[in-house]
Amino acid sequence: MELVIFLLLVSVAQVSSLTPCPKCGSMEVPYPLSTDDSCGDPRYKVYCKNGGLEFLSAGGTYYEVLSIDPSADKLIISPPMIQNNTCYSSDLSVGGLSLDENLPFNISTHNTVILLNCSSNILLSPLNCSSNSFCRTYEDNAVEARGCRNTLCCHYLKDSAMTSHRIRIRDGGCTAYTSVVNIEPSNPVGSWNYGIELQWVRPS
Repeated sequence: MELVIFLLLVSVAQVSSLTPCPKCGSMEVPYPLSTDDSCGDPRYKVYCKNGGLEFLSAGGTYYEVLSIDPSADKLIISPPMIQNNTCYSSDLSVGGLSLDENLPFNISTHNTVILLNCSSNILLSPLNCSSNSFCRTYEDNAVEARGCRNTLCCHYLKDSAMTSHRIRIRDGGCTAYTSVVNIEPSNPVGSWNYGIELQWVRPS
């Protein structure tokens, strides 16, 4: 009898651990994402704050979750703000976006990263810093980028050869950035899908 009760308790615990979390504001929180120890999988932690869902980086910065695609195991977070009348991203002090490599999230290969206010050292890299770089279109058209105009800028497509856990900025390098998901050269800047797409590894 005791064995039966034990197995029932284990079964209940397993079921409860697979429970999706309640909505955060208007946003669904699908399994395995977890806003609380009583739902989801705690390794897939996100935060519900003031009716909005946020993702916490390894550097301690919170980024707004813009959308979630549970069928593709992906979510999109908002790029950091570029501070008014400057060309400094709000996460410059922590070196940009960094993910904990021990957690099941990484930066997908669908992100085109635009780097702004860069030092000339960036020209030694294989990035596109030419006059037809996406960064020029961004600088010329985005209101928040007005403080970055006429600085050296570049863009690159995040690919599998790069670290999938970091977008780095720093003083003496590039001091601001944004990201666009699934950018198309023919798309006008007003239709760009600004965000940083993260993907997660499914629970085993």
